[in-house]
Amino acid sequence: MQQLLDTALEQATPAERERFRTLTAPEPAAPPARPVSARAERRLGDDPHIAAALEWIDHHAAWPAGTARHAVTGALADLDAQELRDRGSRRGRITQADMADALARYYDPRPGYGRYAARVGATTAHTSVLTSADWLDLACPLTARRDQLRATGGRPDSTPVLTEQTIDPAVRRLAEVIAMDTRLTNNPLYRLLSIDVEPGRIGGDVGITHFVEYALTMDLLEGELTDALTAGTPIQPGSLPLREHYLPDSAAVLAVGDRLCAGGALALLAIARPADILRGEADYLLLVQERSGNVLNAARRLAVIPKGFHEPLTDVRSDARVGATLLRELEEELFGREDIDNTITEVRSADPMHPSRLSEPMRWLTERPGRLRVECTGFGLNLVSGNYEFASLIVIEDEEFWPRFGGQVEANWESSSLRRYSTLDEDLVTELVTDTAWSNEGLFAMLQGLRRLADLDGQRVTLPIIGWEIAQ
Repeated sequence: MQQLLDTALEQATPAERERFRTLTAPEPAAPPARPVSARAERRLGDDPHIAAALEWIDHHAAWPAGTARHAVTGALADLDAQELRDRGSRRGRITQADMADALARYYDPRPGYGRYAARVGATTAHTSVLTSADWLDLACPLTARRDQLRATGGRPDSTPVLTEQTIDPAVRRLAEVIAMDTRLTNNPLYRLLSIDVEPGRIGGDVGITHFVEYALTMDLLEGELTDALTAGTPIQPGSLPLREHYLPDSAAVLAVGDRLCAGGALALLAIARPADILRGEADYLLLVQERSGNVLNAARRLAVIPKGFHEPLTDVRSDARVGATLLRELEEELFGREDIDNTITEVRSADPMHPSRLSEPMRWLTERPGRLRVECTGFGLNLVSGNYEFASLIVIEDEEFWPRFGGQVEANWESSSLRRYSTLDEDLVTELVTDTAWSNEGLFAMLQGLRRLADLDGQRVTLPIIGWEIAQ
């Protein structure tokens, strides 16, 4: 048999002999794997939040225990930190308007719903926030009587299952978190099960999920979209595999009880200031943040402040109120309360917002009625990741606050910088709201907040009329 094969090879054409050599050549040696850093090794071995994420992948991929650890270690060896930084720069060039336009082409219109847009002077700003007329201009005081979001024990029957299509992105995301030393904390989150919103009242039901489930599923959709936009890929149904799996159409976006719908509360903060010999007439000071590159959500984007995930700390029932999240985020993000930042430390207090534990500015604001106004101005579902967004407005109405406490207002690690604007500066505020660096949800909250602020006190607000529209 060997002689017959040798004869056949000798009689073959040169092209056939070359093909034979190619097929029988030994495989080239694989390049040596890049070593995993000592810091990455420590996080894989010691970080309980990384361990929870690995366990979640094993469970939802139906893998034997420990398989996800090996997969993430392999992915880590293949990562190039400089390439990840370069990718972050490329993603940063994709504007809020780019994403809004792309998602407008991807999702089919639904009667009664559309993407939030607003006219500011001669400019129209479009967002990716899916909303309806009944969900806007709510003017809802976030008090116990009006803020009626309820925490229930129920959650959807369907447990998310990682498929061949979704396992690799989840593994790679976790590897990237470790490689870039990004904070990942597996805190409980509220997930929206139903929504019932009308002017003057917000209601609905929320259940509980955990952050790693969100980070390794729905939170991947923004990166997939921005990478496709940087590559010039046409955005249309079927072009984004993860989006096709998790959030394929407008019906899936609106069916919040049938999918993972996490989200948050964010508010435009307006602080009344007295007339000043240098600054001029009495106004509101507006604070806007540029998000840090170390956050998983809306990194390097402009956003209102406070902005946070809607999540419980110690009381699942009471913390479900949107107002509870906003006041806690105000303490954490601007008033220096690191003890309630559960991304830094475990919250051990039985009542973190007890009056005796409040910061000096928050205690002063809450000890007398009329100093602080907190309202929900709008609700929407963000097409970027399917998140629910409670846009809100926090007004510090007592002019004494800024002279007394202005020097203590400082952003936490989630912000890389703070910007200050006056509601009497029409040109700068108009330029701000048309800036392409906004996150979609941040712009939504900013525009709705400015509309409400002008209704509350037209003397302190000299801005162009802002009119919203529902874009199909």
